[in-house]
Amino acid sequence: MLGSRSSTGNRGCPEADGNGSGNLSEKGSGNKTGNVRRYDRMTNEKVYQMDFNKVYQLLVSKAVKKGRTKDEVDQVTCWLTGYSRAELEGMAEKPVSYGDFFRNAPQLNENRRLIKGVICGVRVEEIQEPLMQEIRYLDKLVDELAKGKPMEKILRK
Repeated sequence: MLGSRSSTGNRGCPEADGNGSGNLSEKGSGNKTGNVRRYDRMTNEKVYQMDFNKVYQLLVSKAVKKGRTKDEVDQVTCWLTGYSRAELEGMAEKPVSYGDFFRNAPQLNENRRLIKGVICGVRVEEIQEPLMQEIRYLDKLVDELAKGKPMEKILRK
């Protein structure tokens, strides 16, 4: 999603801890004590506090660079969250955190659980933190768009 090349070799992803938790960890910490877990929660919290509009523009930019459209990013986002296109456009009008965007989603799509695979070095289906998993689902959908996957497959039809 954001950041520079991580220690796991993933471009555009924050440092993934590599343990399948979906949490982010301090690069080179090597310490699996409560201190790292506290850092993971703090880092997750930083992601949740990010401005939705800024993150969304990065997701759109990623897809557009690969020949997809903003409308397609809107479509997968609405499919995942249950927001209408009008509601999604309204998010740009007011400050909304990335976490609140997902916490307040009208109806998360039941078929989102069919989203499988690796994003930022972590399998999305194994992420333990529910809110981070929702965020990574959107990352994975946009990644599939950018890789040229047909829309009907992305939407698990």
